[in-house]
Amino acid sequence: MPEKGAMSWPTSLKPSPPLLQWRLGFVTSLVLVGMVLIWSMDATTMRNLVEATKTQQGYLTTKVSAFANNIAQNHENKEVSTAHVVVNQTQKDPNLTQLKTQMDSQDPVNDTQNVSLFDQNSSGVYVVPASLDWVSAKIEPNVTKNLLAKWLAPGGEACRDAKTVEIAIPGLDGKDLIELSAGEIYEFGFQALDESKQPRCLGGDYFETDLSGESWKSRPVVKDFGNGSYSVLLQVHPDFAASYNLTIILLFRHFEGLKFSPSRFAYDREIRRIPIRFYKGLAQLPELQVCKESDFGRDGWSGRWTRHGKNDECEISHDGRYKCLSPSFPCQSPWCNGSLGALESNGWVYSTHCSFRLFSADSAWNCLNNRWLFFWGDSNHVDSIRNILNFILDMPKVQSVPRRFDMHFTNPRDPSQKVRITSLFNGHWNETQNYQGLNSLKDEGFRNLIKKYFSEDKVPDTIIMNSGLHDGIYWSNIRAFSAGASYATSFWVEIMESIRQRGLVMPKVFYRTTIATGGYARTMAFNPNKMEAFNWILVEKLKQAGIISGVIDNFDMTFPWHFDNRCNDGVHYGRAPAKAKWRDGLIGHYYFVNLMLDHILLNVLCATR
Repeated sequence: MPEKGAMSWPTSLKPSPPLLQWRLGFVTSLVLVGMVLIWSMDATTMRNLVEATKTQQGYLTTKVSAFANNIAQNHENKEVSTAHVVVNQTQKDPNLTQLKTQMDSQDPVNDTQNVSLFDQNSSGVYVVPASLDWVSAKIEPNVTKNLLAKWLAPGGEACRDAKTVEIAIPGLDGKDLIELSAGEIYEFGFQALDESKQPRCLGGDYFETDLSGESWKSRPVVKDFGNGSYSVLLQVHPDFAASYNLTIILLFRHFEGLKFSPSRFAYDREIRRIPIRFYKGLAQLPELQVCKESDFGRDGWSGRWTRHGKNDECEISHDGRYKCLSPSFPCQSPWCNGSLGALESNGWVYSTHCSFRLFSADSAWNCLNNRWLFFWGDSNHVDSIRNILNFILDMPKVQSVPRRFDMHFTNPRDPSQKVRITSLFNGHWNETQNYQGLNSLKDEGFRNLIKKYFSEDKVPDTIIMNSGLHDGIYWSNIRAFSAGASYATSFWVEIMESIRQRGLVMPKVFYRTTIATGGYARTMAFNPNKMEAFNWILVEKLKQAGIISGVIDNFDMTFPWHFDNRCNDGVHYGRAPAKAKWRDGLIGHYYFVNLMLDHILLNVLCATR
């Protein structure tokens, strides 16, 4: 208690001690000096501090280091680089923070762990930087089991039962300009939204993606995390720094493309077309090498088509061909090796994690001499064999080959060189009919026909097998197809075991994935959604059984050209050239996509010789 008669100060009104008043004045002086220093800084210093690259337009450059454990594990033992993203900051998305919270609450996961994919920087851009390596794709472990589980996932909640009608890409939406450094891999997360703009919490939507420029076409990889969140990976080689369009089409919602009659469920709407400029920075990717035998051990490819020449005056010839460049027009290393003009693609060529040789007639005959090739697949094999004979082996008189044949072919320039080719159509056990696919093996006569070719003293040295288009029509769902794939695998295991027991050299077996059907066929029973899933299931079973030596990913090759019918009639990419009205109403069609496949087949055969 204060003494009686003394003045009592309220706590808040007590005078400050002299020392405290001195400290307050000193701190105030420091603040004033700091403000003067900041105001005195020039524009260059400020740009260095905030790392802005274009002060006139208010751009912000954001450097994001690696952060997500799942991404780090996907690229373990690789040096992680910094990603540079330039975006216009003049437009703000008022729902960005809310959407980020929603996306994080969904807890996107990869195949093995519950970790969030996304991280946010000051620009609102979500980027997962990766090491300076080529983007890759592979079939996830236990793909059949996981696919069935996702397909059968129950609903019961609004976010699971609603249909996707839109997406939100926080890192790309609402930007006037997107600029990315070429060479690096960018992974942008996006969220599926229903008609009320609410996030969905179930996956299974099928997005078609396309990244195209004047001299580049590729299919960006899309990851489905199973809970309504997805991501798309973008990469362009520094040699092709230019302006691009990223196109995203929602073809089917929640596995509806896998239905028995999917056409009525097709959504098929373009939901994004985003201009992106890739600029040439300091990134350097490993140089592609010509494919070796081991390169075909990958079960999935993530390639690109690049253009290295162009003849704007090129017109279709009287026989339907496009001889736009000289036959001797060379490939540009490292994108291919050989004569690019012989591909009749007006400069386009395909490469993936390795590049391919383009064969002359002489080099092809030297590779195939005294070989026995066995083809088991759909009518795309028929086209490929005819085109190999016509375009590569210089045998234009062979205008067609039947669905089922066993023939010896002789080099017209050197009678000492021969190759035996056997081809059995597997769309039906009756070669004149269709739409049985792997179920054709249920016919005993067809099984015995196949076995006959592997019961001789000599067996084929290489098997190229395929199935898919006819399966898309026959099998009622993916569970039924999985059972059919298991039966087909056991049949081929039996054949291989019979060869081994007789002490013969085992054939090399390569699975050629089913094409991405094009144009009108994109929504039919053999649509890309279903064919890709069927590819995964059959490849997994064949690999688990130890049958196949490698994979030729024709699905990835054809996908960039499947949006219309310029390069296909819907279900074939190798129809013979003709100066006639094509499926799309134009005269003639492009056949170089199948010719590229034929050269890749020769790369496989010659690498394993």
